[in-house]
Amino acid sequence: MNGIINVKKEKGFTSHDVVAKLRGILHFKKIGHTGTLDPDATGVLPVCIGKATKVVDLLTEKDKTYIAGVKLGVKTDTLDMTGTVLETRPVTCTGEELEQCLKSFEGDIEQVPPMYSAIKIQGKRLYEMARQGKTVERKPRKVTIYSLKLLQADLEKNWFEIEVHCSKGTYIRSLCDDIGEKLGCLAAMDSLVRTQVGRFSLDEAYTLDEIEQKVKEDRLDEVLLSIDSLFMEYPAVQVLETGMKYLQNGNEIPVNSCQDGDKIAFRKTVRMYDTNREFYALYQRNAATNKFSIVKMFHP
Repeated sequence: MNGIINVKKEKGFTSHDVVAKLRGILHFKKIGHTGTLDPDATGVLPVCIGKATKVVDLLTEKDKTYIAGVKLGVKTDTLDMTGTVLETRPVTCTGEELEQCLKSFEGDIEQVPPMYSAIKIQGKRLYEMARQGKTVERKPRKVTIYSLKLLQADLEKNWFEIEVHCSKGTYIRSLCDDIGEKLGCLAAMDSLVRTQVGRFSLDEAYTLDEIEQKVKEDRLDEVLLSIDSLFMEYPAVQVLETGMKYLQNGNEIPVNSCQDGDKIAFRKTVRMYDTNREFYALYQRNAATNKFSIVKMFHP
């Protein structure tokens, strides 16, 4: 069993819970998720199965989109509304000031990871130290906010909702906290839905119950995406019989051992298939050797 399932994570589950439950549903052990979502967060969680676990690191690199609810006038230890309130302030900002503030966060920004996060410092998870009442210095990290849109606001209730399209490693809780600090009235994340991870969208995601039903009906193929479907932006190249040994061993493949290999531009990444049209790997045409060099092998 090999492929990727776009799971719609529900509230109350950790990402590890999702993997554990899928192992039970699929009766298959080699499963890995592609990026942690907090237990109270919901939305897109691509899960890799079998050989597809080799793409986990590639998927975690993808940019992501979130919808977050934000509560103004409050700061908590976890930077969201599940935490202990540390401070409250009156909310005096206008809708125009809020919009201007949000716009200022677009682009490359420096962000300090929250204490309640899975980042390791000196071999320990930050959230483990936070639960012990400890606080350690965290270095700011550069992240990119591609867009930050105000979806709705009810300032009488000290609340607004944003859509964030961001790079990997962005903490939405930290972003909400930074917005509150800049407005001067504090803020904490109230809710979080991840709507997109790379090509995976929320409207094409399946709950664990829906996946289990598909398995019972012997229709898992409807939700299990092939590994090569992740790389459709790259052209497909099929090796000829003379190129099979090179491919099987992950070696450089002569251009003339691939069908229409000479039509591929130098430094272009391609999906490489064997003579039976089975996807093997990502390759790139090497300008120095005029051969296809391995980028990532997915077979066997």
